Amino acid sequence: MPASRRDFLRTSAAYAAGFAGLRSLVHPSLARGDALLGAIGYGELTPDPSGLLDLPAGFSYRVVSRTGDAMDDGLLVSASPDGMATFAGPDGLTIVVRNHETKPGDAGPFGENYERLDKIALDRLFDDGAGRTPGVAGTTTFVYDTKRQRVVKQFQSLAGTERNCAGGPTPWGSWVTCEETTDTPGNLLDASDDFTLVKEHGYCFEVPATAEPRLADPTPLVAMGRMRHEAIAVDPRSGAVYETEDLDESGIYRYLPDQPGKLVAGGQLQALAIRGQHALDTRNWESHAVSVGDRFEVDWVDLDHPESPDNDLRVRAFAAGAARFARGEGMWYVGEDQTANSEGAIYFACTSGGIKRIGQIWKYTPSRSEGQPGERSEPGVLELFLEPNDSRLIENADNLTVAPWGDLVVCEDRQGDVVRLVGVTPTGQCYTLAHNHVQGEFAGATFSPDGSTLFVNLQTAGMTVAITGPWRG
Repeated sequence: MPASRRDFLRTSAAYAAGFAGLRSLVHPSLARGDALLGAIGYGELTPDPSGLLDLPAGFSYRVVSRTGDAMDDGLLVSASPDGMATFAGPDGLTIVVRNHETKPGDAGPFGENYERLDKIALDRLFDDGAGRTPGVAGTTTFVYDTKRQRVVKQFQSLAGTERNCAGGPTPWGSWVTCEETTDTPGNLLDASDDFTLVKEHGYCFEVPATAEPRLADPTPLVAMGRMRHEAIAVDPRSGAVYETEDLDESGIYRYLPDQPGKLVAGGQLQALAIRGQHALDTRNWESHAVSVGDRFEVDWVDLDHPESPDNDLRVRAFAAGAARFARGEGMWYVGEDQTANSEGAIYFACTSGGIKRIGQIWKYTPSRSEGQPGERSEPGVLELFLEPNDSRLIENADNLTVAPWGDLVVCEDRQGDVVRLVGVTPTGQCYTLAHNHVQGEFAGATFSPDGSTLFVNLQTAGMTVAITGPWRG
């Protein structure tokens, strides 16, 4: 963020007190109303007659995909849509790659009794479940016409994986999808003995963004680590890939590919450490170790044996001095042309971080020599960007993306009568973009390449919606 933000935070007590007072009025309740932030947000929300999604005046939504919809390949849209990203397609169309955080027993692509399993070759599944009960998560892709606001086609694009939660787009036109599980054969969580696994889970997979129906090669990116993955982001300058882990005590990771752009070719996995502070606990749970605006120089700790059969990457990382985070979740690269300064950055959410355990958002600015010997003398910098500790502002930040006008758009991951999409300005001000009334999380917020359409999932309801209106920028 611009230096002016830090100056305000550190040198103007009067401003800070007044700003805190303003923030306490931003969301006087979880009911409607953002009038005080009309200048930075989109004004008061209008109640939806259908009781699904409240939006600002002038905005509208349509449900474009639902769990159980028949797709063009004869398979069905799986339940629990989660992380997504968009890509420019042919003829001005938009390609959307979408995760499904499903587990064995959930509604999947093959039907309730796997009656559609014959529509797919078993060798295109990562885990075929011994030919009986393959993984029902993976990814689907839909092609969208933003001018006509309609789906052109949709199809399964990765199959046989479990609990594909978030992920991230790459600069070379693919989606990296992440399994949020470390299930193994004989140790299957949240399912009965009727389900079979034949492979270990907990990996990332790369899915090409294509408008033509086909399944991605289900090759796990083993060198990126086996863990309860959440999201990734790629620094296009260095090719480094950053990863979050969804546990109460988790690490933040970096993967340096041997060949930038070819993740499957191998590389070095590392964990983030704060220079001069061994195993710093950033969660602020037991003690207030980090304040908003604090900046830390970063070192990276090498991790061997990324396949981690004992699921101990974070344990080994902490022993080597890596920092502790609270449920790392959404992560997104914000480019140089999308910020108020000349540097790109990685933003990521820690869903249960902070004194009140309702979330933090962090910013990592890579070194100009990221992943190279020169970064030792000019390290990357980590900053606590936001820790509101006020549920009226934002509660349990999860997936996030960057809007065309430069703000973050953050999905709340919680239950309640009203759950929000929240905008966050580069100076840390929060405003509400939408409320859902399905009593479950928003997930996968992402804008179309032309900036006209915000796609987001209502995970519990199994819906993907497209939101349009007078967006800025």
